[in-house]
Amino acid sequence: MSAPVFDVVGLGAACVDHVCRLPVFPRPDSATSKIRMHGQSRMCGGQTATALATCAKLGLRTKYLGAVGGDEDGRRILAELSGRGIDVGDVAVLDVPSATATILIDDSGERLVLWHRDTRLCVPLDRLPAEAIATARVLHVDDVDPVAATEAARIARRAGVPVTCDIDHLTPRTEALLGLVSDPVFAEQVPLDLTGQAHEADALRAIWERYHVPAVVTLGERGAMGFDGERLVLVPAFSIDPIDTTGAGDVFRAGFIYGLVQGWPLEQRMRFANATAAVSCTRLGAIGGVPSLDDVQELMPEP
Repeated sequence: MSAPVFDVVGLGAACVDHVCRLPVFPRPDSATSKIRMHGQSRMCGGQTATALATCAKLGLRTKYLGAVGGDEDGRRILAELSGRGIDVGDVAVLDVPSATATILIDDSGERLVLWHRDTRLCVPLDRLPAEAIATARVLHVDDVDPVAATEAARIARRAGVPVTCDIDHLTPRTEALLGLVSDPVFAEQVPLDLTGQAHEADALRAIWERYHVPAVVTLGERGAMGFDGERLVLVPAFSIDPIDTTGAGDVFRAGFIYGLVQGWPLEQRMRFANATAAVSCTRLGAIGGVPSLDDVQELMPEP
């Protein structure tokens, strides 16, 4: 019997976030070196986990591939994801601590992230479910486990499956992974660092010349920019009053994936992704703030 076909299979980060809400960010040697928090909470997050939680909330069939520890945090992550309808049957549970992050959020909605991930928290390559990857409609990877991500991307591309990515910094393995990604989405600084260009538009053109794939860069309050080999597209961000920007980039990628699954052109994918991320910024938490399809459509005006 063939494995079920998932709309999205994701390989990458999942963690437990300790979220601290503050009036302002602390500064040493000042009156704000000691601050009383508005409140604190523990919730699940991580780049790929948040993207998949959003995809599931939007109505896509999702499967998570990644590594968690065999500890309480690992059990919490698996329960959170499976409770949202995400298949976790092939997650690698390892005898190491699960990934964690401490997130500081001020009254403006901006955040600082302090994270820890054990270097042994990697998916063994012999445990990658090749059939699930090869029968998916999209594979999504981030850069926290680049060896497994590269192998999964290789399996996907051999099967003709599109590969999206969440790359927020360069490593010695970035070039190899990007050579297998069909629809890259980058954090703001990455295209500049990758190409040595001073402007995002020139960097996206250089990425096209190098990889011959359409590329998108998220620009925070400026929205997003993309280049498809012929046309440069700048899609403005939606105007909102942010509460928490944690996970906004992950949610953007989920909106982009949703549009890719629907077969939408690049600009329509970017516009929907902007709206998806905007809704998430009006809520607290990464996975805790993911929007539904109705939430996104309510924000977007008619075409």
